[in-house]
Amino acid sequence: MANLLRCQRIGCNATFTEDDNPEDSCTYHESGPLFHDGMKEWSCCKKRSHDFSLFLEIPGCKMGKHTTEKPTIAKATAAPKQAIKTSAPANNVSTKEACPRCRQGFFCSDHGSQAKDMNSKSSFQVQSTSKEVNLDLQATVKAPAKKVIDINQPRTCKNKGCGQTFKEIDNHDTACNYHPGPAVFHDRMRGWKCCDIHVKEFDEFMTIQPCAKGWHNADPES
Repeated sequence: MANLLRCQRIGCNATFTEDDNPEDSCTYHESGPLFHDGMKEWSCCKKRSHDFSLFLEIPGCKMGKHTTEKPTIAKATAAPKQAIKTSAPANNVSTKEACPRCRQGFFCSDHGSQAKDMNSKSSFQVQSTSKEVNLDLQATVKAPAKKVIDINQPRTCKNKGCGQTFKEIDNHDTACNYHPGPAVFHDRMRGWKCCDIHVKEFDEFMTIQPCAKGWHNADPES
């Protein structure tokens, strides 16, 4: 039996053999990720997510052969922030909407009690909007549907740092090696909060060994 090899392309991580490695068998990301202001983005296809687990599930944008050679990641740089232009206040402050004192809630001799009226109206609008949002949320929340699972069906573990294929019939309390804590990205460092290991390079981060054991889980809680 041919030895199974692990593909090293970013976003693939599949197993293959030298005899069974046709073209377009590997789906991967061509370049590394960007991390900026809590956002994770693949620089090659511009797909992004705030959640790290969902970010890793974004499918690759390139196809080719599997390989055991680690790719050379070109460090991408985040796009510079564009300056936000602010318009100068109007010289005409004759109306309560343009008056700076009225807008800040102070008493204004030019407009009398109009500032108080504006604050009352704004407060009413905020309360009404909050009630509408709460009603919308209550209407959209539904009880989770029960699933019927074939214990012999291959499934993919979604625990952080695992990603292995398993069957429920073989699942047990030490089958999965995973990271229970969230991933941390700060000051160009990447790591796991659970085991307090941090590195600079993304490929090094992906090779940090899991620090906990448990059951495989194909349907983690969001």
